[in-house]
Parts: sequence; C-alpha cells; structure tokens
Amino acid sequence: MASPPVYDLRGLKCPLPVLKTRKKLASLPIGAELCVETTDALAAIDIPHACREDGQRLLACEVTAFGHRFFIRKECDPPPRGDEEF
Repeated sequence: MASPPVYDLRGLKCPLPVLKTRKKLASLPIGAELCVETTDALAAIDIPHACREDGQRLLACEVTAFGHRFFIRKECDPPPRGDEEF
C-alpha cells in the first residue's frame, strides 16, 4: 500500500496548520489519507480536536525531531466552516 501524500505545514503558526489541514481534507475524496507535518506545538492539540469535530479519523500522531506528524483518513465531507480563505 502506498504512503499517503505529505502535506508540509512546518513553520506555520496557530491557527494556520489546522485551517490548512481542514481545507486540504475538504479537497480530497472520502477514504483518502493524508500525512500532515507541523512544527507548531499547538497543532498537537488542534489537529486531533479538529479531526474529532469534523468526523475525520486520526490514524496516528507521531512526535518528530521538528514537531509532529499526523496521519488522517477522510471519513466524511464536513459542513462549511467559514474559514475557507486559508
């Protein structure tokens, strides 16, 4: 099985990692998987929370030398949130 595409959000500060992750997931088909890499410490709280809130599945979260890596599977199309400009 192929590795999911990596979405590199390293260097971005809160709230951009979670907003960009939501936007990227919205553009993917249901069932797609995504690997998100971040350096913002708050992403460790924000991205798992957003996954729960939006109905997506957080498959794994890893601590890396630079921050965190999240493996997410898109389970559904969440309702519009109003933060699409990010």
